[in-house]
Amino acid sequence: MKKTIDKNLTLFYTSNFPRFIKKSSNKKHLVTIGIGGNIGNTKQLFDKLFLCLLKDSRFDLLQSSPLLLNPPFGYLKQNFFLNGIIRLKSNLCPNDILKIMQRYEKKFGRKRSFQDAPRTLDIDIIFFDNKKVNNKKLIIPHKDWANRESVIIPLKHMCKRSH
Repeated sequence: MKKTIDKNLTLFYTSNFPRFIKKSSNKKHLVTIGIGGNIGNTKQLFDKLFLCLLKDSRFDLLQSSPLLLNPPFGYLKQNFFLNGIIRLKSNLCPNDILKIMQRYEKKFGRKRSFQDAPRTLDIDIIFFDNKKVNNKKLIIPHKDWANRESVIIPLKHMCKRSH
C-alpha cells in the first residue's frame, strides 16, 4: 500500500515496514537507526536487512516505520531514495554498533565513492538512548536529522503505530 504525502513524498507500507514487534527486551540501550538506498530493489534489500537484524542476537528489534520515497539532496542527479527507521535495543556501545552496521552496508553492496552518492544501503545511527557522541567516526544524534524529511516523516509515522 502507498500513501502520497505530496508530489515528491510517498509512504510505502510493506510486510516489515511498518512493523511493531511485541517483544520486551532486557538489553540496555535504545537505538534508532535510519536506513536508505536508491540502487536496485531497495524494498527487497530492506526486507533482507530487517530479517538479518531480527536474527542477530546482538539486537532486539522493537519496531520499524513505513518507508518514505523522497528526492535526493546534495548530489541531485540520481534516483529518489527510499528511507525508513528501525528502533532496536542492544547492549553494545555506539562505536561497536557503527562497525556492525557498516558491515551490513558492505554485505548488501554499499560502495563509497563520494558524499551523497547513489547507494544500495546506507545505515545511520540517529539516536542512542539520549546520549551525545561526537568523534571523528560518529556523531549522535545524527547530524542535521531534524531537518531531513527522510528521518522526520518515518519517525512521525512510526510513533503513531506504537500508541
